[in-house]
Amino acid sequence: MFWESDVYSFGVVALEIACGKKPIKDKDEENLMRLVDWVWDLYGTGALLEAVDPCLELNFEEEEIRRLMIVGIWGSHPDAELRPSIRQAIKVLNSEASLPLLPSKIPVAS
Repeated sequence: MFWESDVYSFGVVALEIACGKKPIKDKDEENLMRLVDWVWDLYGTGALLEAVDPCLELNFEEEEIRRLMIVGIWGSHPDAELRPSIRQAIKVLNSEASLPLLPSKIPVAS
């Protein structure tokens, strides 16, 4: 569906904004690092704020950037059925809805 790719893209852009990184980075020619995977790993270990763009120099609200990154990985969920609608994502970003409970490890798409 069209909206699924929009939500996925929205999630990736949210992570790019929060982290100041491109969606895919060449670690070397054989290993590519995906931003979604990296941020999800940090989320799972409780170290999510380590992904925040260092250029922000701590000039951000912790709760707001956490929400942005969690909405980012939620929107980029490998299973399109478990991604939020744009409306759901915006409600979470505006603190009008609770943060989703996501697994600590990025799931494998089914």
